[in-house]
Amino acid sequence: MTSEETVTISRAEYDALVAHNAELKEYIAALQADDGSRIPHPVALAVIRGDSPLSAFRKHRGLTLRQLAESSGVTASYISEIERGIKPGSMSALARLANALNTTIDALAIDSEG
Repeated sequence: MTSEETVTISRAEYDALVAHNAELKEYIAALQADDGSRIPHPVALAVIRGDSPLSAFRKHRGLTLRQLAESSGVTASYISEIERGIKPGSMSALARLANALNTTIDALAIDSEG
């Protein structure tokens, strides 16, 4: 015969656990349904430390300049200029880069200064 350990809790405690479980399931579903509008924590930290948002997203996705250039149709030299702040990047280029990085133009425009 096996012995099972049991715990007895009040109905209120049980209901609180069930509600908390439902909240966690919703939270996990929201994280898994990343539509690109959420800025990942490592990207935010890199921007705070001084990386450009474009560079931070590219590195977070594990892409080289050349790989991002190939997937976005934007030249590697132009991407480099945007990342170094030499050029702001046209809306067309930023849209293609955002699409290739599965994020939004707004996320690429976040400013570490303010």
